[in-house]
Amino acid sequence: MTSEDTTRINKYLSEIGYCSRRAADQLILENRVTINGSVPEMGTKIIPGDIVKVDGKLVSKPDEKPVYIAFNKPIGIVCTTDTKAEKDNIIDYIKFPKRIFPIGRLDKPSEGLILLTSDGDIVNKILRARNNHEKEYLVSVNRPITTEFLKNMRSGVPILDTITRECEVEQIDKNKFRIILTQGLNRQIRRMCEFLDFKVTKLKRVRIMNIKLDIPIGKWRYLSNDEMDEINRLISSSSKTHIDPQ
Repeated sequence: MTSEDTTRINKYLSEIGYCSRRAADQLILENRVTINGSVPEMGTKIIPGDIVKVDGKLVSKPDEKPVYIAFNKPIGIVCTTDTKAEKDNIIDYIKFPKRIFPIGRLDKPSEGLILLTSDGDIVNKILRARNNHEKEYLVSVNRPITTEFLKNMRSGVPILDTITRECEVEQIDKNKFRIILTQGLNRQIRRMCEFLDFKVTKLKRVRIMNIKLDIPIGKWRYLSNDEMDEINRLISSSSKTHIDPQ
């Protein structure tokens, strides 16, 4: 048996589309995964023929091609796959017939574009694509935008024990601006605005990488082959530095 025949259990669960690697790590920590009837340690590798179960149910590689969809998330829907803990979750809202999960997050008070997939491996690649993982937002705030506000937003704001990365910011009207991030700190735009004494009143994500928001709110569509080809090109040289999604 060579090293090429073995796969870490978290990577296996990701590759077969069961969940992301991070979610797999959590399942392992909670002792919900078994390999040949035994609870594995973090980092345990499996070989062809091993029987892998989650919560006592057998998991295996699907025969179908992976699913990639774009969804226009309404305000109030939570980007979680935990359907028991959160009644307003994205999975129950979409009601897709196969297991899918969101790539990153879009917080509950926000709306707009989010991608979902059954391909756990691509999630990690997209979130590691430091320079090519652009996310574009339209943001309204509670008072007139100032030149100083725009300057600070562009150059970086101290939040969450770091300085936000330089980004593109363009004023659209008195209280509205467009911002393009290549970073995904938790509630980043809201925290940046709050630090500068502005409050976000509306936040809509209109683009992720090469995928633009072009569907009505609450609706979804499949990504095209051309869109997937471009995503794969953008993530082909992704950094190994993990970026938490917004």
